[in-house]
Parts: sequence; structure tokens; C-alpha cells
Amino acid sequence: MEGDLLMLNEQLKGYRKKVEAAINRALTESPEINSAIQKIRDEGYDVFLIVEATIGFNRKEDAVSKSESAHLELTDQDEKFLRALKINPR
Repeated sequence: MEGDLLMLNEQLKGYRKKVEAAINRALTESPEINSAIQKIRDEGYDVFLIVEATIGFNRKEDAVSKSESAHLELTDQDEKFLRALKINPR
């Protein structure tokens, strides 16, 4: 089990690196971005472009658990609040 988890983590790291590389390529190869940066440089400025991306992974639920409906207990106050937001609580 632990070996499977380590292998999965390494696989996810690989996926993340591929997404990061694709984002980097898209930014560096963008004519619009390059043109805008060049205009700034032509005005005598150095340009630093820092883009932060959060890449996360969540495993999809099994089809069986998706079809199960959840039961939520609402108080009168909960229902009143939802109605004030124009949400039908039932």
C-alpha cells in the first residue's frame, strides 16, 4: 500500500511538472505577451513576470458514491437564511 502511494505521488509530481511546462511554454510563446514586454523594454524598463499557479489534484468519487444522496439537517434559522438568499432549502 505504501509503495503504491509513493508511486502515485511521483506520478502526480510528473503530471504537475507537465502542466507547469505547458504554462511556461504558453506564456513565453505568446505573441501578445512578448509584444507587451518588448514595448516596456523599449521604454527603458526591465521586466519581471511572475505568474503563480496552484495545481492540485482530487480523486474523483466512485460512481456509486456519486449516486448516493446526502441528507442535510437544517434548522429553522438555516432555512430562513437560505430563503433570504432566494434559495429554496427543500
